[in-house]
Amino acid sequence: MKYPFLGWTGQTIGVTAPSSGLREQQHKWVERAVEQVQARQMTVRLGETIWSHQYAESAPVKQRAEELNRMMTDKTIDAVIPPFGGERAIDILPELTPSAYQVKWLLGYSDISTLLLSLTLQTGIATAHGPNFIELRSEEWDETRSAWRRVLATVSGGSVTQWASDRYQADWVSDEHAERSIFQLTEQTEWKALDERTEVTGRLLGGCLETIRHLIGTPYGDVDRFQRDELNGEAILWYFEVSEANSAEVHRTLRQMAYAGWFNHASGFLFGRTSAQIVEDLTWLHVYQNLSDETGLPVLYDLDIGHQPPQLTLVNGATGTIRIQGKDSRIDITFN
Repeated sequence: MKYPFLGWTGQTIGVTAPSSGLREQQHKWVERAVEQVQARQMTVRLGETIWSHQYAESAPVKQRAEELNRMMTDKTIDAVIPPFGGERAIDILPELTPSAYQVKWLLGYSDISTLLLSLTLQTGIATAHGPNFIELRSEEWDETRSAWRRVLATVSGGSVTQWASDRYQADWVSDEHAERSIFQLTEQTEWKALDERTEVTGRLLGGCLETIRHLIGTPYGDVDRFQRDELNGEAILWYFEVSEANSAEVHRTLRQMAYAGWFNHASGFLFGRTSAQIVEDLTWLHVYQNLSDETGLPVLYDLDIGHQPPQLTLVNGATGTIRIQGKDSRIDITFN
């Protein structure tokens, strides 16, 4: 594994939109995020793709890919953080040149996890599943969200700890009234385990289930090669978050992943909170129990991952050890 490093001050963040861009009324979100990032002793370089959005994409495929390629190969840019996710990141995969990329962080979630997972699988460069750029636009950063700086500043061979949040936001709502904090963290956080297995270790890998599932069977989703050549056969600790897919869709997707061999050598599964629809009486607990019954592996759920903020920063390829222990629940990530 190759681990990027992002220092604490004077670093340059590149912002490009490989999936969705921003509509005109959203431009102020980027402007506010730039102010807050610069207030924390970093500089920002904005790409052109972020300012437009049509046909569920920020720009035509080649333009999106070219800008991401340029930022990932530019030695003067220390990390790349897209503004947010979207729908069509998968379009650009054939146009990317990951073998030429600098070892630098690519951070994001939702549809961006399509790129994160494929980049790590293809190159062995660690990628970070965590806040998108527009989520950095409030004056105050809660402890969970702000951990991305500690994680990305961890040296190769080092470790970093993140704890469960105190509270989370149940629904994705507009923050037009909010300046100091864009999140309304009102619900009590509780990380949960499906059974008595409350601790699990493995090499972290995953992302947004609705988007990364489309890597199955493609050259961009070769989990077997990655596990063999980059991880020396170590077990994978899969983490998933669900935005909108209903419980039946998720059940089918997990079956497909299992049939494709993605879970052949796994240590367990981590799921973020979700408010997505339940089909008939197929609850999320039934989905998790079915997965555990089929694989014999532990399932931990309602974690700080995904579309019910705040969220952890998880590193694809690093070793993660998660412990469910009430308010002291934590995950330790080691860059080995």
